[in-house]
Amino acid sequence: MVKIGYGGDYNAEQWPAPVWDQDHKLFGEAHIDTLTVGVFTWGLTQPGPDVYDFTVLDRIVERAAAEGRRICLATGTGAHPAWLAKRHPEVTRTDFEGRKHRYGQRHNSCPSSPVFRRLSTEMARRLAQRYGGNPAVIAWHVGNEYGGACYCDLCADGFRGWLRRRYGTLEALNAAWYTTFWSHTFTGWDQIEPPSALTEHWRGPDHTAFPGITLDYLRFMSDAMLANYRDEKAAIRESDPHTPVTTNFMGLYRPIDYHRWAPHLDFASWDNYPPDDRSPARMALAHDLIRGLKDGQPFWLMEQTPSVTACRDVNPLKRPGVMRLWSWQAVAHGADAVLFFQMRAGRGASEKYHGAVIGHAGRADTRVFREVAALGAELSALGGVTLGARTPARVALLFDWDSWWALEISDGPSRLVRYLDVVTAYHRALWTLGADLDVIGVTAPLDDYDVVVAPALHMVKGDLADRLSAVAFRGGSVLTTFLSGRVDENDNAFLTDVPGPLGTLLGIRVDEWDAREPVYVNRVRVGDATFQSRLLFELVLPQGAEVVGRYEEDWYAGTAAITRNDFGAGHGWYVGAGLDCAGVTWVVRQVLRRHGLLGPYPDLGEVETAVRVAPDGSRLLFILNHGSSPVDLPVVPAGEGLLPGDPRTLEPYGVRIVNMIA
Repeated sequence: MVKIGYGGDYNAEQWPAPVWDQDHKLFGEAHIDTLTVGVFTWGLTQPGPDVYDFTVLDRIVERAAAEGRRICLATGTGAHPAWLAKRHPEVTRTDFEGRKHRYGQRHNSCPSSPVFRRLSTEMARRLAQRYGGNPAVIAWHVGNEYGGACYCDLCADGFRGWLRRRYGTLEALNAAWYTTFWSHTFTGWDQIEPPSALTEHWRGPDHTAFPGITLDYLRFMSDAMLANYRDEKAAIRESDPHTPVTTNFMGLYRPIDYHRWAPHLDFASWDNYPPDDRSPARMALAHDLIRGLKDGQPFWLMEQTPSVTACRDVNPLKRPGVMRLWSWQAVAHGADAVLFFQMRAGRGASEKYHGAVIGHAGRADTRVFREVAALGAELSALGGVTLGARTPARVALLFDWDSWWALEISDGPSRLVRYLDVVTAYHRALWTLGADLDVIGVTAPLDDYDVVVAPALHMVKGDLADRLSAVAFRGGSVLTTFLSGRVDENDNAFLTDVPGPLGTLLGIRVDEWDAREPVYVNRVRVGDATFQSRLLFELVLPQGAEVVGRYEEDWYAGTAAITRNDFGAGHGWYVGAGLDCAGVTWVVRQVLRRHGLLGPYPDLGEVETAVRVAPDGSRLLFILNHGSSPVDLPVVPAGEGLLPGDPRTLEPYGVRIVNMIA
């Protein structure tokens, strides 16, 4: 049957064979058709140097295939075995404080270690030689949740090589890093050290004397781990040239620049573990970001808990209906697979209390299992209707790791202003108002968008300013905020008025800004409405732009806080204040309304809508109620309902899918 992939991480190596019989029986009852196997099996498949044993993995793969299940086969290299660290101590990481780690935990492999790179690549090679071409293996899963950082001597050497390739000469490097400051001019490559607590930092990784050095180290570390992934993918391709290869990302994850990784993935996937159970907009942002990595192609939801996580101080339980709701939300935003961690609960170690489809007792009558089985039945009944569908977005939200890093490692104007907080505020407004949108990188084409929102676009690189201007000139709207247009790709300030190369588009300049503690509030008046603003207050000076909102407090009362500039046939909007949610939503509403891009239910509480267009042209409208109370829809959409339920009323955590070309 062609349908959305459904299943998840199956750590069968943790259990004796008789348990497998029970597992596969329950998998059948729950309509499970896809299993991710081998994620942490390196110690099993290579128990010693030059010793490989695939006996157990053979049986796991053979059993899944015999049951008619599809396999996402992992390379197992997300955690190295104990013997490797003992024999080659250099494979473990050195942390930010300069402490050399011993064997333990999981993310503990130095990405620059030649030994780690050689042996992890060889493991991928041998797996592909053994299982490549197996019709049950539909995808390869390299590593696991890449992340963290290393500051060892091997990484220092790797960093210097990376810098040589980037800058070519020390003169260019010194200019980029502005090393005349504090007498930091480098006269030899071997003088350069990784920026850590022992060198350029104080009070933690975000407090650095030389942001350019730290910025480049963040870029280098992301690239170093990408090299690990590429090593393994290349080894797989020697024996298996066609099966798609991916790795599981972690959504809104700061250390790794997923845009730099995206060209090397055959499809994107990610693990959805929100920080609480009250963040549907944040999850939507992460889904949209992951979908945008591959130009809008569908992605896999590689992991989510069916019930509860175990790694946080407080781990809330998903209420009845929430697992189903969040799974359909993933599909609404582009998922072609909905997978869980984990299929059976582990008996010991740190994830023994992590939620699972099958609990320790192996029962089929738990609430969690019943809900998983019911969702499996729904997905099976739906079939392949949503597979390959795309989001018809005319709104783009720009997301940029370089801006994220540069803004947060900067001294001033406020360490309380966090990039992700600003981005999520503007995304939440778009989400609340029902706009179908893409979240894309700053190098992505903008030709198909009527509205481009670029919150906290701190760093402006290449021809981005010209491309944003082109959007407005042809009749579109560009919206950006405080702390935008401040620095170039090396984190050096533009030698012009703020907002740098965006000034002409926005018709403003900013000479001064004020930062205050969270308790301080400055009101911003827009017509008859007043909104609160906090943390940062730029004093915006119009240079042709129309003033839309003004501050009402302090010595700069009456100064512009929000402006709109006519540019060609369109507009450039600027918000210089840290507006509250209501204020951000007001601004975004004005922008969307001009282009007719408000969703069908823009004022309906916690109701989310999303549209996907299937390959056959069908327009699928998803309506999701994230609230705990029923909601009556003011307008019933015309079309065929693809899920059961009253088309006029959404029950708590309810979902409807309407084929609008029925």
